[in-house]
Amino acid sequence: MAWIYLFLAGLTEIAWAIGLKYTQGWTRLWPSIITASLIGISLFLLSQALKTLPIGTGYAIWTGIGAVGTVIVGIVFFDEPKTLMRLICIGLVLSGIIGLKLTSHA
Repeated sequence: MAWIYLFLAGLTEIAWAIGLKYTQGWTRLWPSIITASLIGISLFLLSQALKTLPIGTGYAIWTGIGAVGTVIVGIVFFDEPKTLMRLICIGLVLSGIIGLKLTSHA
């Protein structure tokens, strides 16, 4: 169950990271409320996962899912650059996430 919590925490991290773009520096009410709520949900889910997962593994995977997912959303929906070097770097982060999962004892 911890891995499911962690995966969901990572997905909500992607959502709140994208939400930050719409808060306009926390000046828009509803985007700010939604984004703050997503931050709370993401941290709650992460805290549930960390009851059994090692902190280093859980935190690194959470931030990795958020980072990779946010970059992919940026490329697909916000026309951000998709250069070969960016894609290679995304692949490196993704391989780190997979490596941490495979070497975890939880």
